[in-house]
Amino acid sequence: MMTDATLSFDVAMEKFDPVLGFEVHVELNTATKMFSSAPNVFGDEPNTNVNEVDLGLPGVLPVVNKKAVESSIKIGLALNCKIAESCTFARKHYFYPDTPKNFQTSQYDDPIAYDGFLDVELSDGSTFRVEIERAHMEEDAGKLTHMGGATGRIQGADFSLVDYNRAGVPLVEIVTKPIEGAGSRAPELAKAYVAAVREIVKNLGVSDAKMERGNVRCDANVSLRPYGQEKFGTRSETKNVNSLRAVENAVRFEIQRHAAVLNSGNTIVQETRHWHEDTKSTTSGRPKSDADDYRYFPEPDLLPILATPAWVESLRAELPEPPATRRKRLQADWGYTDLEFRDVVNAGVMDEIEETVAAGATAAVARKWWMGEIARRAKLADVDPVALGVTPAVVVELDALIRSGAINDKLAREVLDGVLAGEGTPAEVVQTRGLAVVSDDGALQSAIDTALAAQPDVADKIRAGKIQAVGAIVGGVMKVTKGQADAGRVRELILKTLGVEA
Repeated sequence: MMTDATLSFDVAMEKFDPVLGFEVHVELNTATKMFSSAPNVFGDEPNTNVNEVDLGLPGVLPVVNKKAVESSIKIGLALNCKIAESCTFARKHYFYPDTPKNFQTSQYDDPIAYDGFLDVELSDGSTFRVEIERAHMEEDAGKLTHMGGATGRIQGADFSLVDYNRAGVPLVEIVTKPIEGAGSRAPELAKAYVAAVREIVKNLGVSDAKMERGNVRCDANVSLRPYGQEKFGTRSETKNVNSLRAVENAVRFEIQRHAAVLNSGNTIVQETRHWHEDTKSTTSGRPKSDADDYRYFPEPDLLPILATPAWVESLRAELPEPPATRRKRLQADWGYTDLEFRDVVNAGVMDEIEETVAAGATAAVARKWWMGEIARRAKLADVDPVALGVTPAVVVELDALIRSGAINDKLAREVLDGVLAGEGTPAEVVQTRGLAVVSDDGALQSAIDTALAAQPDVADKIRAGKIQAVGAIVGGVMKVTKGQADAGRVRELILKTLGVEA
């Protein structure tokens, strides 16, 4: 796969001013679909959660999911939007195999929520206001799986399989106004904005918000213009980016690609782009369609949605604690410094730490694991920590095993290896891999005798009163026992063997 030429990010920022725009698609976690009674469940066998409405069979009529409308209003309120007292659905026409009706039921010029904003906190604690143009209701499409190719994409595939389970799942699409003034912080803002939207919808309880499952997906629009020019440049739209890190990297790459094209005197093609995680680059998709190309017209089978002020206010009263207020409360509860808490937020593990603490770990232990070993492994795997596969329950069980003396910190890392390899719970991995701490005095004494015999000069120093030298013997015992000795008990036995009082 050929990668487009790019200009260095710093040079791009010297020459051009980026303008961003985001369309974030949020799948709602209603029990049934947007316009049918089919189950809205992730992960079932393909084409089992469908009915005649989802498949667009002749003579069927859609029925609006009231719960989805309520969830959409809550999202609009949380984004400081105005809620339309009356709004309608439209048909967005395009042919694609994963849309069995050959149109998508959506909202066009009449969204349920509009004219809002979201104040996004950046890594240094500053805020950037992103203006929200609209948040509208629609249905998701099915899922195509391209078979036989090397990349999993349609290019080079032998054939494609379609799963309609996702067809008709309720979606809210959140569309920003053009975002100006981000400058060199544009990639960081992209990540922070999507993270903020994800936090809001998860906090509201209206979406599972698992990006790896596609519950939250982002279409990232990027254009560049020379400094001082008011007119926007031609934009590209990178479709369906489904991780926070990928959103940041995709925006950065597109800025660098646009800059290279413009710097060489060529023009940008308005098109959709595909993000490739392996190469950290985008490739061309198709020319970007304008609204007229979709032949929108009012959906004749659905009545307008009437959101009375009383209904809207009753939903407003159900809104949970705002995320900003929640963050302040959690920081106070956990006793983290401003820098520690900011690092947690920037790493995207605040929810995981909250769940870990709720499951029984201390805030210090939760932070140690999520910002330490888990973050380290995630960085090596080039994924977000939450995508690594470690759950709060695993962290709590590892901590309990350490506190009970069954394992130590070093062994805990080996246990985590087993958990991530699919070998079971931490306790099961300890059992199957034989990783329990050696605390039997007989076995420890044998290892101590071996270590003392190997380092007689150190033994003499300890007898002479240099107690700190005992660490060298403990290290020798750990080597003999492959790190499985109870270090505290080993120290006690070494001093007893040498006739030294601690």
